[in-house]
Amino acid sequence: MSQTIEEQFEDGLNRYQAGESAEALIPFFKELSAQAPKNSAIYTCLSWLYLLVGKPNAAYKAAQKAIKITPQDPQAHINIAIAILESGRKGVREHIELATQLVMSVEEVQEDIRQNFEEGLTRKPDWDSLKKVENWIFNS
Repeated sequence: MSQTIEEQFEDGLNRYQAGESAEALIPFFKELSAQAPKNSAIYTCLSWLYLLVGKPNAAYKAAQKAIKITPQDPQAHINIAIAILESGRKGVREHIELATQLVMSVEEVQEDIRQNFEEGLTRKPDWDSLKKVENWIFNS
């Protein structure tokens, strides 16, 4: 019996949380995005993985797709803001402002986003753009 997209997605998240490398997971999430092109969570995860491996242009495109599908996803806005910083693009402010509004409006979302920042710094301790975005969202 084959797994649903949701089950495959959960498996991918579990593999990530178990410490599997971003490099190993990118092809898996790319394949999932091809199977479920309207699933914003898959694109949000894919953009995060691209950021972890230093591919901000690919991260930007994936986050852009996630935002197009689900404009109210704070993590997608955070990812695109980081990608903008790392690729030298313009337009970071609007994503920071929207992400801040979305994060600060729901306490549960704040906790999830804080955990994502912590996890990102665990995998990539010198991630300056992540630290900058975290500071803007939580200390502005």
